[in-house]
Order: sequence, then structure tokens, then C-alpha cells
Amino acid sequence: MMMDEMGSLEGLSRSLSFYSLGIPTYLRYRYLQHFHNDDEARWQALHEEAAAAGLEKIKELRGFYIKTGQMCATNVGNAFPPTWRKTMSVLQDGVPGKPMDVVRDTIEEGLGKKMEEVFESFDPEPIGAASIGQVHSAVLKGAGRKVVVKVQYPEVERLFRGDVRTLILFCKIAQPVHVPALEEIEKQFMTEFDYLEECRKLTTVRGNLVKGGWAPGRCQVPEPVPELSSKNVLVMEELEGAKLVDALHADAERYAAMLGKTLEEFLKEEEMNTLKDGERRGPSKEVMDAYIAVQDAKRRASNLAGLVANAVWFWWPGYEKKRWVGKETLPINHGRMVDELIDVHGHEIFVDGYFNADPHPGNMLLLDQETGSPRIGLIDYGQVKELTRENIVILSKMMVALQEDNEPEMARLIFEAGYKTKEMRPDLAAKYARVSLDEDNKKVCNGKHVQVFMEELEAQDPVVDLPREFVMVGRVSLMLRGLGHSLKQPRRLSDHWIKYARAVLKEEETRRR
Repeated sequence: MMMDEMGSLEGLSRSLSFYSLGIPTYLRYRYLQHFHNDDEARWQALHEEAAAAGLEKIKELRGFYIKTGQMCATNVGNAFPPTWRKTMSVLQDGVPGKPMDVVRDTIEEGLGKKMEEVFESFDPEPIGAASIGQVHSAVLKGAGRKVVVKVQYPEVERLFRGDVRTLILFCKIAQPVHVPALEEIEKQFMTEFDYLEECRKLTTVRGNLVKGGWAPGRCQVPEPVPELSSKNVLVMEELEGAKLVDALHADAERYAAMLGKTLEEFLKEEEMNTLKDGERRGPSKEVMDAYIAVQDAKRRASNLAGLVANAVWFWWPGYEKKRWVGKETLPINHGRMVDELIDVHGHEIFVDGYFNADPHPGNMLLLDQETGSPRIGLIDYGQVKELTRENIVILSKMMVALQEDNEPEMARLIFEAGYKTKEMRPDLAAKYARVSLDEDNKKVCNGKHVQVFMEELEAQDPVVDLPREFVMVGRVSLMLRGLGHSLKQPRRLSDHWIKYARAVLKEEETRRR
């Protein structure tokens, strides 16, 4: 049975390697939870030791294990401790890449041409390496166009399925509540190995967002180069920008330093944050807009004074010319960035029914910061999920029920979508719907960590199956909320997606007439 699940001796070896660390670590966490749950020092020591060992095991095995480490780093569903998130953050773009001879062989075999025939220049140092492959900067021959080139690892497709089955077997014993979701994720991940298909998806999503008025004004999706793409190679337009989360954290630290404060002091200012649902929140987008407007007025006044001073005193010996201060020095409205991300994914899900099922922060860029009008760049559309109209309608009804706190309707809809448990308890089904699709905070989770809360739901009424068509929507919801939590901008998604849901239902009502 083990060989059937793992597929080969290589798969079995990788499984045993994972279990040699995973099982003892899991037991240590369970022991601490039952016997020393209030000992913060013990918890922190275990987090540090286990996270460091986990990172080394992930780097050793690579494959799907890198993907799980990235999910940890992005804090999917606010489920991972800060130590784990920080330790795994190197997996966003710091995974060791393959040597250049492997990259060259893959590109030349995929395109049927020598690299020198295609590229004017090609940076051998990858700008990013992850679970499926790595990405290089290049310039196309003749056109001088800057592009990025995704190159798939030769062995990755062979290893991925066995890795996922290993985790599913582990969860069947340790965390059975996650098994149906992992099985759906496995199915979705298997679509990532054809870059020609990703090229088509990228073209479709980009066209949808242009049609919807999102691109290129509010966000940008790279344009692929179909004639220079193959199953294992994807060439696309380069979007020049920094990773969104890195840029926002650096922005907050930089601006706090300008004010002579630490980041913690800046975020703790009474007028810059609020306390809601038991959680500290950063400034709202409205508060931050007003704050930025004041700082911009000060910037313009300072520039005007500098121009006058330079004109009057330029001749004075030893006079130091006042420098112009640009808009790039203004803080970024973090709340508005989070809202834009939630809304653009809401548009993909409810309007287009065609969405990126892997919106982790490593796939988000901050563009045009120097102009004072930053935009979001969205990359990597290997995992795209398509919803039927029927499922969009059910999901829209769910958003209305969530927004109106209509728990009986939430339970009815989640059961209709395919959620099955041993006892089919509607009260617990409504809680599952809330945490999976809408929000997670201390109020919703009864003061418990979201992972513990989900385990308690499972213990009270074991899950038999999940609504498979909505698993990836739930994954998007969890990832976007995890990003919000990391930026002190927690969100209730129904607050944003309700407008799309009501539009869908209104259109359905019109169709029936």
C-alpha cells in the first residue's frame, strides 16, 4: 500500500525522510499542548528548534515541501507562529537554484533553438527559485525587450505527486480535517506542470482584468510571449518592482525612522490604530489617506522653501543646496493595498469565474512606488481555477448569508455545496463556513488560535468531505486574510465581496424573468 501511494523507491525514501522529522515533531507539539500548554518559554524554544529543522528538511527534499514552506511563510489563515513564518520566509525567493547547464538544456530543448538565437542577454543568477522551477531575467534578441524566463525543473513533476500523498497520509493520522482539502489541492497542483497551459491562463486572466478596468491602471499582469514558450519554458514581460510584503514592511520602517520612531512605536500611536474583535489593527485606508495628505503638504511646502532658499543663497560660500523631495518618500497606504488585492481577486472569482488559486505574497509585486501612485503586480498563474455559473451563484448566496450573519442559511449552503460531516450539525457547519470563507479573529475563534479552533470543530463533528469546488476559493480567502494579518490589516472578506455577490444574484434574478 505504501509503495502504491508513494509510487517508487525514490518516493518511499523521500516519505521516510519526511516522516523521520515530521512524526517526532508532531508528537513533541502534542505533548507540550497537553502537559505544558501555558509555558511560553517551552513553546518558543520548540518553535525555534522545529522551524530550523523543518527548513533544512525542506531544502533537502525540495519538491512540494517547498510549497508547504511557502504556505507557512505567507501565514495561510493566520495559522502559523511568527517564528515559523520568519524562518520559512527565505523560501519565497531564496531557494537555491539549479546550475546554468540544467537551465540551458531545458530552454534549448523546449524552444528548439540555441539560447543565443533567442536572447540578447540572459542573467545566469535566478531572481527567484521555488517548488516548480526558477526564474531568470533576460533581454530578447533584436527587440531589446526585457523579459523573465520561467524554467521548470526536470524532475519536479515526477516527485510532486508522491510528496503530496506523503502529506495526505500524515494528515490522515495527525490532522484528518485537512485531508479533503489536500486532495483537492493535489488535483489543482497537477495542472502547474504545463507552461503552455499557464501561458494560455495568463493571457485569459490578463484580458479579463483589462476588460474589467483593473489593468493596467490599478494592477498589472505580465504579457506572455507564446511563440517563445513550451511545456517547460515560459517567457513573459518583466514587471519591475519589489515583492509587495517586503516593500510594505520596508516602507513602514523607513517612514517610522523619518519620524524618529521605531516601527513598533509608529504603529502603536493611538491615532494610527484601533482595537477590534480582540485584535490590534493598523490605520484604516481613510485615516492613512488623510495622514499621507498632510505629509504631502509638508513635503510640497518644504520643496517650495528649498527652491526659494536655493535661489537666494546659491552664491553664499559653503551654502548646501536644498534637495528636492519626491513623492516616493511618502508612506504607502497599506490598508488600500490590502483592499485592492481582495477586490481584484473578488472580481476574478465572482465576475470572471476564473481566478488565481495561489495568491501568496511571493506572487505579488509593488510597482511604480517612485511615482507616489503605487500599483500591484500579479504574477504566476500556474494554478487557475474555473468556476461554473451554478457554483458562482451558490458562492454569492453564501457571501450574502455571511454578511448578514444568517447562520442557518450559511449551514444550508455549505451542505448544498458538498460539505459533509458525520453528524451534519448545522451550528458547526456555519462556523466552518465563516472561518473558511470570511474571517478569523479572536471573537470568531472563541479566543483560540484558528488551527486549534478548526481541530475542535473536527473533534465535535468529524469531516467526511469538503465542498471540492470551493476548496480553492477558501484557499484564496485564507491567503489574503493571512497577508492582512501580517500587515496588521485583518479583513472580513464578505465586506468586500458582497458587492460582487449581490451583482451576480441581481443578474440571475433578471435572467429568470
